[in-house]
Amino acid sequence: MPNNQTPVAESNPLVEADENGISTSSITGQPETRKVHAALTRSSTGHEDLRELEAGLDSLQSDAARKHRIDWSRVLLPVAAIVVLVLIWQFYVSLGLKRRDLVPGPLDVLGQIGVLWGEAKLQEAVWTSLQRGLVGFLISVAIATPVGLLLAQVAPLRRAFGPLISGLQVLPSVAWVPAAIIWFGLTDATVYFVVFMGAIPSIINGLISGVDQIPPQYRRVGTVLGANRFQMAVQIILPAALPGYLSGLKQGWAFSWRSLMAAEIIAVGGTIGFGLGSMLNQGRDLADMTVVMAAILLILAVGILIELLVFAPIEKRLLRSRGLLAGSTR
Repeated sequence: MPNNQTPVAESNPLVEADENGISTSSITGQPETRKVHAALTRSSTGHEDLRELEAGLDSLQSDAARKHRIDWSRVLLPVAAIVVLVLIWQFYVSLGLKRRDLVPGPLDVLGQIGVLWGEAKLQEAVWTSLQRGLVGFLISVAIATPVGLLLAQVAPLRRAFGPLISGLQVLPSVAWVPAAIIWFGLTDATVYFVVFMGAIPSIINGLISGVDQIPPQYRRVGTVLGANRFQMAVQIILPAALPGYLSGLKQGWAFSWRSLMAAEIIAVGGTIGFGLGSMLNQGRDLADMTVVMAAILLILAVGILIELLVFAPIEKRLLRSRGLLAGSTR
């Protein structure tokens, strides 16, 4: 019987033949690819093998098509959830259980946002807080990454400073605000210091957790290839620890954003600019709940947008590159 496997391998770029003449798939790790490989390497060449091979190739093509297809449910479902919450909010206000000055309706808050936009206060507040948050977070990443790698690689240092890092992560960042005001006064340095103390411990612990999940074979391969300690950390350990590191970065951003708001609410005046926390505090001082609710919604919106526009695409690409996104319901 003529061998039907070799033409199939030659006609499809996903299949290659090794030096022993056994066809293998150039894409590994996917269930459909394993079907193709199993069909190609069997000793028999019956119709069942060919049908399984065709099914596997069709599945690979379907996955490639789905990869470029927009999943509108990821957009429509969150929008629908927001609409439902706004309707519930408006329904509660319409019941009249609380005075409108205490519980304003969605239209009242929307009108206040329009007033703040017209006065250019909204743009100033959002830009000031976002700039502080991003700069503080990036500096925290630059500090926490080498420290985390060092603690993960050197066991005595980890035993000595690991509990302290975990304790700093648990400590509420707002506790640093009074000390920062005494040390740095009412300046931007106070805000940045509080952001650092909120973000750095979370990033360090996330990186250490990612390093702990690396299979020991990776280190052995690095040792066999002659990698020194620096090369081992940068070229092997850090790339392999990316899932845990990314989780630490996401948590670090969340802590830095919270820390920033706490610092802006408490540290008011001096040379500190007008941010979202300052707007929130101003609304409290004026007993204006529309300003308070507008500031809260803007703080929430910025946090959600950073998650959707920055961290979600990076996480999705990372999972897809490692073959962990297939069949995901996220």
